[in-house]
Amino acid sequence: MTTTRAAVQTAAEELELRDLDVPDSVSGGEALVRVEGCGICGADYERYVGEMDDSGLFEYPVVLGHEPVGVVEEIGADAGDRWGVDAGDRIAIEPFAPCGVCEHCTRGEYTICDQRFIYGTTSLSVGAGIWGGFAEQMLLRPGTVVHQLSHDVSVEDATFFNPLGAGFEWVCRAGGAEVGDSVLVMGPGQRGLSAVIAAAESGCGPIVSSGLAADAERLAIADAFGATHTVDVATESLVDRIDDITDGRGVDVVVDTTPGATEAVVDAIEAVRPGGTVVLAGTKGMREVEGFVSDKVVFDNVSIEGTLGTRAWSFERAIDVIESGRYDLDRLHSHTLGLADLERAIQLQGGDADEDAFHITITPNDD
Repeated sequence: MTTTRAAVQTAAEELELRDLDVPDSVSGGEALVRVEGCGICGADYERYVGEMDDSGLFEYPVVLGHEPVGVVEEIGADAGDRWGVDAGDRIAIEPFAPCGVCEHCTRGEYTICDQRFIYGTTSLSVGAGIWGGFAEQMLLRPGTVVHQLSHDVSVEDATFFNPLGAGFEWVCRAGGAEVGDSVLVMGPGQRGLSAVIAAAESGCGPIVSSGLAADAERLAIADAFGATHTVDVATESLVDRIDDITDGRGVDVVVDTTPGATEAVVDAIEAVRPGGTVVLAGTKGMREVEGFVSDKVVFDNVSIEGTLGTRAWSFERAIDVIESGRYDLDRLHSHTLGLADLERAIQLQGGDADEDAFHITITPNDD
């Protein structure tokens, strides 16, 4: 039996490199993938520091990494037929591998499947254990959702399929934004800027991106990616600017991507128009929202949408945009690091280092 090197989290803030066994063969519904790269997001940081320990979705030890791109090395006949891919194809792998038959799955809500299996959160004690993208190889189980993409795309651009897919999910599906709708995206992180791209690709306008003074460079990228207005919330009132931009009407859709900032939820409800939609996508560390007045939601008939995960349509749109080359995604890629530097990479993503970081890609075969 061969082995593959993987970064294994054994406890909060404890990572170690291990050689894990690779199955000698795969079953008809499985595939073995050589990981080319895996992106990092805020959820990886939350898992690393232990914020997910009580979620019921996470059990140590575990191979992290839920945004992988790789090349199929071996695939069972059933999986090949179902996924439409073969050995040698390059694929992006969705985090959720649903059962396909529970009540949620049959309604198309497979991100909340009753038998929820999530790459990057499933313990080594389950099956082969190589269920995360921070490894040289990973096993794909039946039910996995994959998307083929071009070998011509850089690994950094390829791993951006996940945040960009989230942008389309939040703006178009959860927010219901259509051509001509006004959109406010709160937070210019990688997923915030992805939401700006999604709004621009959907013909929305005006598109407003908000952030802090420290986000000046990112707000400039938002402007280049389709934002019609940018707002520094440290120096001006976001709600007042939205009133000015929309002549007091409010925006049709607000997408809050800000991590931890509970006050953003209150601003979002103030900025949306009566009858509009607020999409809550940035997690707040389970903190309560001070100043939240539910009657404001009731009297203005505001819809509030929570989101977990991204569905296939949004990932497909994201891959189409990435392969088109219409956006200079190089402006988003700040670091490409190997497995040995994973702990530093996660700390960079979480802001625990003096070095600024944006979109980080782990390339496990390039240490």
